[in-house]
Amino acid sequence: MAATIVETAPLVLNVGVVLLAAATMGFVARKFGLPAVFGYIFTGLLVSPFTPGFVADNNQLALLADIGVVLLLFEVGIEIDLKRMGKENRAILWGAPAQIAIGVLVGTPLFLWLDMPIFGALLLSLSISISSSVVIVNITRSPRRTINSATGDAMVGWAIMQDIVGVSAAVIILTVFGESEKSLPVAIAGLFGFILLAYACSKLLPKLLRMVRWEKDLFLIYSVSVGLVLAALGTVVFGIPMALAAFIAGLSINQSQDTDEVRKAILPFRDLFAVLFFVVIGTLIQPSNLSQAWPFALTFLLLVVFSKTIPTALLVRMGKLKVQEMQFGVGISQIGEFSFVLGSIAFAQEAITESQYTGLLVAVVISIVASSLLVRKVGSKPTDKN
Repeated sequence: MAATIVETAPLVLNVGVVLLAAATMGFVARKFGLPAVFGYIFTGLLVSPFTPGFVADNNQLALLADIGVVLLLFEVGIEIDLKRMGKENRAILWGAPAQIAIGVLVGTPLFLWLDMPIFGALLLSLSISISSSVVIVNITRSPRRTINSATGDAMVGWAIMQDIVGVSAAVIILTVFGESEKSLPVAIAGLFGFILLAYACSKLLPKLLRMVRWEKDLFLIYSVSVGLVLAALGTVVFGIPMALAAFIAGLSINQSQDTDEVRKAILPFRDLFAVLFFVVIGTLIQPSNLSQAWPFALTFLLLVVFSKTIPTALLVRMGKLKVQEMQFGVGISQIGEFSFVLGSIAFAQEAITESQYTGLLVAVVISIVASSLLVRKVGSKPTDKN
């Protein structure tokens, strides 16, 4: 027993040091008016093997970060209220898919022109078209926000609709153009099979949760474990990427009357592990590759502006959403967690180069910081704090 403790102590120290550094860097970032996410990513750069000083165990962090991504997208799926979205902001139901379609149609030919294979071109253009739900939620809840509640609610709804369309498109791209041995009909059957499993859980979970409603510890364990188990089953049994499976599971379970309690139970874990997710992004950035990666990073950022920021503002006007149009477009204009997952898949299957992958990571950092700061300035008006 004592030997086991000695062996695991360095691993516990590793996580503790990283979390402490991330909290400190997040605090410093906020003091300078930057989003805390920037501090988390910077922490990853500091503890990466590519910079001097303390080097974190990246495999351990990656495992915890995967848990963070699962809980993150599981919670995002739970938060969706499609009925409310359809009543209050019906234009979002067609506007967000149209914005993603524009991004893919603009980005794919450009990446093909840069000699990227079709699989990598499609995944990168899709990843750039999708925003960060985490960053958008932070923007709408920040005490420094200058957006009104209507704009904030519409931004969250837009990001959620992006996730729904992105999941569907990613499954098709991975099946048709990826290294999967499955045919498209088999992959679609697997997707529907998993949806049925998630739907069955959505009927059983409320009954279970009502039985343990007053047992706070059991309620918490069931809430977290269901998200993890469903996401893992989606990958192991049905062949769906784990992050996508987590989102679908959350989307199905949100039909329950107890979803608000589930969300509250998951949030502390989500926030903790999500920090490690952004730290891992920082650990993957190699400073030695930056000189080669900058052209790609700038290309990605320009695509964000011309295939997402501007089209989103125009689509919002066409849909007559009662929001601050340019501020809405800027608030949507970042690359986030789902984009990182898709980019990592493309890199793992050698559909993009290391320089292109590093460029995507750099673009993630710059777009998050720029969007979080500029959204306070562009089209800002006195806001209601409700």
